[in-house]
Amino acid sequence: MIDIREIKTIEQLEQVQQLEYNVWGMPSIPIHQTLTAVKNGGIVVGAYDGDQLVGFSYGFSGFREGKSYLCSHMLGIDENYRSKGIGEQLKYAQQAIAIERGYDLMVWTFDPLETRNGFLNLSKLNGICNTYIENCYGEMKDGLNKGLPSDRFEVCWYITSDYVSKNVSIDATDAIPVASCVLNEQGFPCLNITENLKYNEDLYIMPVPKDFQALKMQDPTLALDWRFKTRYLLQRLFAQGYAAVQLQQQEHYNEYVLVKLETLNLGGAKQYENYGNYH
Repeated sequence: MIDIREIKTIEQLEQVQQLEYNVWGMPSIPIHQTLTAVKNGGIVVGAYDGDQLVGFSYGFSGFREGKSYLCSHMLGIDENYRSKGIGEQLKYAQQAIAIERGYDLMVWTFDPLETRNGFLNLSKLNGICNTYIENCYGEMKDGLNKGLPSDRFEVCWYITSDYVSKNVSIDATDAIPVASCVLNEQGFPCLNITENLKYNEDLYIMPVPKDFQALKMQDPTLALDWRFKTRYLLQRLFAQGYAAVQLQQQEHYNEYVLVKLETLNLGGAKQYENYGNYH
């Protein structure tokens, strides 16, 4: 049975540091930084199988445009414990602690083409994305990110809103596609952008690959094409006031559902909206 606990001690943070290295293969965050964050508004939670740390979520206090929030910077799961719902458990534990400490918003980033993360962040947790950051972390050399611009969605999770607490779902039956996904001669998915869009419909959908890492290994040029085309579409949709709110599955691809941000019941969302499409 997996036990979720808040992490506060140096010894526990050393376990986090080791798991972080195991997951990403990059130098880990120094203990003095994570410990300082924990002592100053940050929240770290761990998933334990007995005494073994098998997952963690690390967040520190953020402040922007007069508002404080929890920046949930990292979520890592041991490769032997993935696809077991541990990431979701960690986020909900972090949410509960964050609400106790007065936060009403959590923010983090993820690659919009990594649809497993998209499903967790949007369809399960009811986060929303209306900010697209080009090459967010510069050139990254780890296995997951090497070879492509490190573009990111910024997730806003309005943890005290009705939209989150009531687990609101959007009916995308009448959504308009902004692009089509077709298979090429090799059987790989390709994106064709819809022409003459006016961006004035209530709902849009946008295809994304089911397994972007596999596509990147099989055809790096095609993976780069997906990066640039989805960047183009998402930046234009966000600029017109839309937000990505769900990820749904089709036979050969997945797709984001996008709606007007103003239609969502986010409580204090207008205090935080339009952080910007960073370049």
